Amino acid sequence: MDTLAQLRAGQLAGLKRLDLSCGLTEFPREIFDLADSLEVLNLSGNALSSLPDDLHRLTRLRVLFCSDNHFTQMPASVGQCAQLSMVGFKANRIERVPAAALPPLLRWLILTDNRIEELPDELGQRPHLQKLMLSGNRLTRLPQSLGQCHRLELIRIAANRLSALPAFLLGLPCLTWLAYAGNPLESEADAAALESVAQIPWAELELQQRLGEGASGVIHQARWQRPGQASVEVAVKLYKGSMTSDGSPLHEMNACISAGRHPNLIRVEGRISDHPQGQNGLVMQLIEPSYRNLAALPSLASCTRDIYDESSRFSADAALRMARGIASVGAHLHHQGITHGDLYGHNILWNPEGECLLGDFGAASFHALADTEETRALQRIEVRAFGILLEELLARIESGLSPRQHERLQALVSDCCQPQVLARPGFAEVGDVLRGI
Repeated sequence: MDTLAQLRAGQLAGLKRLDLSCGLTEFPREIFDLADSLEVLNLSGNALSSLPDDLHRLTRLRVLFCSDNHFTQMPASVGQCAQLSMVGFKANRIERVPAAALPPLLRWLILTDNRIEELPDELGQRPHLQKLMLSGNRLTRLPQSLGQCHRLELIRIAANRLSALPAFLLGLPCLTWLAYAGNPLESEADAAALESVAQIPWAELELQQRLGEGASGVIHQARWQRPGQASVEVAVKLYKGSMTSDGSPLHEMNACISAGRHPNLIRVEGRISDHPQGQNGLVMQLIEPSYRNLAALPSLASCTRDIYDESSRFSADAALRMARGIASVGAHLHHQGITHGDLYGHNILWNPEGECLLGDFGAASFHALADTEETRALQRIEVRAFGILLEELLARIESGLSPRQHERLQALVSDCCQPQVLARPGFAEVGDVLRGI
């Protein structure tokens, strides 16, 4: 019996999470039978265009997903759900977001890949707002009231129609992860860098096992057979064409190329040419199996904070080596006019010796190379992400750190995370401090 049939048969009493993806065109009223227990409702992947006016009867509802449906506006009834803090309407046809649709405890809002031209000023009156996903819309401005959202840490506004980044956004005390690529305001990628990368014919590549898949593409292990040379094992990433929560996958590819070479970046060997379906892709260094992800993605509960395995522990030498490596690659990227936009443990590969590689350029954005106040603000927003990462490492060092070293590292965390954005150190200064510890 499928889930909908079980629901209608009254067999799901006490359920806390309900997932229904079965071509629904109307909201099943039987869901209200779960009002005493239901906390997470996922109605993604249906054909819904409305929700009932009495949705607030789901008094325990905290999370609502309605992505990949047919909504043209965000239903006002969503805003009447008193406990609702996470709302997702990705990949609909939404043109309008009424102020009444914003629940009072809103913490995480996902409106990626819609047709929204403006947002209500009332969005800035949601003091718990921490994560805001708006990529792939038609926004020409952001409501100035967002300047009141002092808890906002992550915002994705890539692939819109913004001609400038508002000063109030760059001054937010907790803003940490910002993606704005694909807007008219963004600096152009270095055309020379994009053209200089090697072109690798598809015929020289033999795909092997799949290594992983993300929102922007699929990664395979492959054998690269260059004419007259011994074959080498590489990784091949084939990019998808659809919009992700961070922005355009093709923009990610350009950022990977423009980043250039650095010991703490995954090396790009070249760009794939002559793919039979015209698919874009990169050939990259194959990472040794001793490397693993430093952390897992944030959960619904942690929102903007990575999840570390309970057993994750580091020696002082390994943690400091990682911190120095990430600070160094951060300085390198900023020098190239790139902010990573997603500097997180889950995007770092590491091994027990503390060697590490920063990956996933899906949220990367280009900024001007000139030393302007805006450039400094963009770079120091990312320094806050490093401060959070350093604090996470510091909490998991099991041995080898003296009290004086701990004190100096904690002071560096405080400097990187201080609320005055322009008072934070740049990555070059951070690197100097770390080398002195």
